[in-house]
Amino acid sequence: MNLTCCIIDDEPLALELMESYVAKTPFLKLAGKFSSALEAMEKVGWRDIDLIFLDIQMPELNGMEFSRIVGEHVRIIFTTAFEQYAVDSYKVNALDYLLKPISYPDFLQAANKALQWYEMVRRIPEEEKLKSIFVKTDYKLLQIELDRILYVEGLKDYVKIYLEGEGQPIVPLMSLKALEEILPSSDFIRVHRSFIVRADKIRVVERNRIVFGKQYIPVSDSYKDKFMTLLNRGGIK
Repeated sequence: MNLTCCIIDDEPLALELMESYVAKTPFLKLAGKFSSALEAMEKVGWRDIDLIFLDIQMPELNGMEFSRIVGEHVRIIFTTAFEQYAVDSYKVNALDYLLKPISYPDFLQAANKALQWYEMVRRIPEEEKLKSIFVKTDYKLLQIELDRILYVEGLKDYVKIYLEGEGQPIVPLMSLKALEEILPSSDFIRVHRSFIVRADKIRVVERNRIVFGKQYIPVSDSYKDKFMTLLNRGGIK
């Protein structure tokens, strides 16, 4: 298995060093090196990236902020001279945290951790992935196939689940947050405090709104960066 990676660091010498480490690691393929997170966002299709070696202290958009808006399928290894960020790095699900100056053995150990993570994920058989959920509605349990869901609307103590090909939504008594924790994050994205959409069902986006027929789903400012990252990495089919 090979992993496609990129390097983001505002220090030219650090970029060169990390590039040399990638070059002599057989299972790593370098897609690009960038001096800022903003430059990387403009030039990289994140759908094709497996791993980012990411500096933390950078101008305009720092590494910790950037890590929160890249797609969840991308794994991150932080590279920094400041150990005080170590705890925060695990809050954003970083695979590892390398302190500068970084030796090749330390780099290789972190890269191997990423390789093992992807090997574990890709060993999961397709039939074991979550394909449906049960929700309670009208005093009964109803099975819903996940690939039929267009979007979900939260309304205080209950939600409306809109299905492809159905005129009326399913209305179970549960919170949007509770449902969000069940739905696979690889398939569903929160775009508003009241809406979750299935990413591969999105066909039209108009003026910061997702269009499903006559229904317009707003994309709020707090979720806009993550949503735009989805668009940029080809999340819409």
